[in-house]
Amino acid sequence: MTAISETAAIIDGPGVYDIPEDAYHADPVPGCSLSSSGARLIMQPGGPARYHWQQTHPQPPKKAFDLGHAAHKLVLGAGPELVRIPADEWRTKEIKEQVARARERGAVPLKPADYQTVHDMADAIRRHPIASALFDPALGEPEKTLIWQDEQAGIWRRARLDWLPRPDDGRLIVGDYKTTTDASRAAIAKSVANYGYHCQQPWYLDGVTAVGIDDDPVMVFVFQEKTAPYLIQIVELDPDDVQAGREANQRAIDIYAHCQATGIWPGYSTEIATIALPRWANTTFEEIL
Repeated sequence: MTAISETAAIIDGPGVYDIPEDAYHADPVPGCSLSSSGARLIMQPGGPARYHWQQTHPQPPKKAFDLGHAAHKLVLGAGPELVRIPADEWRTKEIKEQVARARERGAVPLKPADYQTVHDMADAIRRHPIASALFDPALGEPEKTLIWQDEQAGIWRRARLDWLPRPDDGRLIVGDYKTTTDASRAAIAKSVANYGYHCQQPWYLDGVTAVGIDDDPVMVFVFQEKTAPYLIQIVELDPDDVQAGREANQRAIDIYAHCQATGIWPGYSTEIATIALPRWANTTFEEIL
């Protein structure tokens, strides 16, 4: 296994690194690198221009992600400090100052109910026979960054794994933790499509292979609901969908490499487009008549 760098700011080649989350998202690789989320953004309409704008205009963390970040911290054992704010409403000057101080030092402020929720979620994970094994501190480490160079395109790529298991005699299983409002199979299928998790999987596994951790890893997703009883569903993705995600990744890599080489990050087409109403609009109009 590639040695883990103790110096997060120094990226001197392919490998496994300990890097703070904010440094990872700011891109720690000299000369830039492409992440899975960046590749998925590039593949959206107007994606290259959106990607380039985000890279040059970093955005602060969104408050809507606080609960998810807190759950990751307790389930995986790595992440920002959690601060219980002793108020259900954050309206007074004193409480607002407490929240601001927490955010200034990179902590996640939580209302009492949310603070209890994330602890209950973590307890549910520990009681689950499979999820607890996937994220067992004795068998792996959380939040590891993989850095590697794409052999075909020559670009640098990166991935931040929720959990990197230690290789043993069995097949390496990479677990990824997701919080959700609905962990039913039908809802998860929609989430996979909406968020491109079928693209995330081959991207992460490419990294595991590229840095020499394992030649034939597999990946599973651990979905957990954010409301009691905090139900858990563990899924594997259909191989055909994963292959489609791999092909989309390759297209994103090609686009990224071309944009880097030319300095041109296109948005929508510059041609004038003819737009037709969607079918439902005509149907609605006919019903009115």
